[in-house]
Amino acid sequence: MMRKILLVEDDNAIAIVIRAALEDEGFTVEATDSVAGRDRLLAKSAYDVMLTDVLLTDGDGLETLGAVRNAWPAMPVIVLSAQNTLDTAVRATGGGAFEYFPKPFDLDELIRATRQAAQQRTGAAQDEHDPGESLPLIGRSQPMQEVYRLITRVLQNDLTVLVLGESGTGKELVAEAIHQLGRRKTGPFVAVNAAAIPRELIESELFGHEKGAFTGATARNIGKFEQANGGTLFLDEIGDMPAEAQTRLLRALQSGRIRRVGGNEEIAVDVRIISATNRDLGPMIASGAFREDLYYRLNVVPIRLPPLRDRSGDVEPLARHFLRRAASEGLPQRTLAVEAVRLLTAQLWRGNVRELQNVVYRAALLAREDEIDAATIADLLEPAANPRIGGESETESVDGAIARWLASASFPDGTLYHSALAEFERPLFRHALERTLGNQLKAAQVLGINRNTLRKRLAELDIRPEDFVRG
Repeated sequence: MMRKILLVEDDNAIAIVIRAALEDEGFTVEATDSVAGRDRLLAKSAYDVMLTDVLLTDGDGLETLGAVRNAWPAMPVIVLSAQNTLDTAVRATGGGAFEYFPKPFDLDELIRATRQAAQQRTGAAQDEHDPGESLPLIGRSQPMQEVYRLITRVLQNDLTVLVLGESGTGKELVAEAIHQLGRRKTGPFVAVNAAAIPRELIESELFGHEKGAFTGATARNIGKFEQANGGTLFLDEIGDMPAEAQTRLLRALQSGRIRRVGGNEEIAVDVRIISATNRDLGPMIASGAFREDLYYRLNVVPIRLPPLRDRSGDVEPLARHFLRRAASEGLPQRTLAVEAVRLLTAQLWRGNVRELQNVVYRAALLAREDEIDAATIADLLEPAANPRIGGESETESVDGAIARWLASASFPDGTLYHSALAEFERPLFRHALERTLGNQLKAAQVLGINRNTLRKRLAELDIRPEDFVRG
C-alpha cells in the first residue's frame, strides 16, 4: 500500500535528502517550505505522516501544531528542529508530536520513526504543556539532546525513571523537569536524599511512624510516600539506601501500599518514583549491597546525564544563566568578558554544573568591574583545573613541568625509564578512575588498554579502585 508523507522543511538540501530516503522506502512525498504551503496541501489531500521543521520561511511550525493535530488527529507528526532546547522538545511533544528529532539527526532513525508512525497512525492527541518561562535544564549540546528526548517520552506516563550521573550534573533537575512538565504537575514533588538520612531513621522518613514506635517518637509522623501522594517522589542517592529500607521500598513499589513504622494499617499511595545515583550499581548488586530486584524496578527508564566536560559548549549559556540568577538573588548585575568565557570553557569541571555555578556566583560577588574578566575567573579556579588557554602554550607548560621534574628527580642508574613511567602512570590511572567513579572496565576503555593490564598495574602501584567510588 502506498503511504503518503507531507514534508515541511525550509532547508532545501535537508529536504532533498529526506525525500530521497523516504522514496527509497516506498513512500510518496510531497514537500513545502512554509506554514501556508503546509495548510494548502493538508486542505487538498490526506497524509499518513507529516514531518515538519520548527522555523519555516513564514513562521513557527510548532505554534499551530496543536490545531493541525486537532484537525487531523489520525496523522502522526514528527518534528525536526535545529533549536535544540528542552523547551522545543517539550513544545513538540506537548503539541502532540509522535517523535522529536534535534538536528543533526540520524537519517536511519528518522526513517525508522516514520515507518513506525505510518504503521501505527496513532490519533490520541496529548494535552498541551505550558513549560513556563523558566525550565530547569539548560544546554543545546548533542549529549543533552538524548536527555531531552527521553524526558519528553516519559511525561505522559508514570514509568519509573532512574537518573544516572556524576555528582553535580543536575539529576534532581531532571526529576523536577519530569514532574513540572508531566501529568502529575499539579501534585506535590517530594525529594529525599538517602545519603543524608541516618541509617536508623531512613524507614521512618520514607514511610512515617506511629506515636511510640521507638524512643523519641512522641507523635505520629507522615512519611515522604504519603507526602508525595498524587505526585512525584524523588529518591536521590538511592545507592546509599540501607538493605532493610531497600526491602521495604521494593514491597511498596510492588504493592502500591506502605505501612508506617510501628503501625498495622496498610495505606494505599499513588506516587511516581524517580530515583538517582552517582554510583555504579552493577558492582553493588554483585556484592549484595544493592538488591537486584529493586534495581530492575527502579531502572525501567534510565536517563544518563553527561558530565559537563563532555558538553563544553553548554558552559557559556550555563554561566550566563547563573549570572542572571545571581542578579535576581541580590548580587551585582554582571557580564562575562570573552576571555573569561574561554577560560571557563577550558576547564574540566570535576564538580560539574554545581562547581560552575559556585564559581560564577563568587565571580559575581567579587568582581571589581561590571564585566567579569579572565583574571577574576582564574583566581577562583582550582590550580589543578586551570589549564592555559591555547594549545601550544599548554603543551610547552606540560613539557616544561616534566623536564623540571626529571631534572630534580633522583633515580638509580638503569631504573630511570621504568621509574619515571610508574610515576607518570599513577596520576593517569587515578584520573581515569576518578572520571569513571572507580569502574575498572570503563577506566580501561577511557585509557585504551586491556582491563587485565589495568588491574595488574593498579595492584603494582597500590591504587585502590574502591577509593574512587563516591558516596
